[in-house]
Amino acid sequence: MKAKIIRIGNSKGIRLPKLLIEQVGLAGEVDLEVRDGELIISPSEQLRCGWATAARALADNGEDKLLDPVASTGFDEQEWEW
Repeated sequence: MKAKIIRIGNSKGIRLPKLLIEQVGLAGEVDLEVRDGELIISPSEQLRCGWATAARALADNGEDKLLDPVASTGFDEQEWEW
C-alpha cells in the first residue's frame, strides 16, 4: 500500500487507513523508530499498564504481604523522633 506525504501545519505526515490502524492496534500514542532506513510505527506501551489490576488480584488472594520481616535499625531505635 502506498501513501502520500502531506503537509500538516509546519510538519509533514501521512494518513493511515483505518483498516491498517485497527489491524495493528494503534490508539492514542505510538512509538516511532528508524531501523535500517525504515520508519517503524508501533503501539506505544503504557508504563505500568495493568499494575493496578495485578495488585488488586494479589490482595484478593492474600498475596500482598511483605516477603521479609520488618527489621528495625539503629536509626529507628536511637535517632528517630516522633
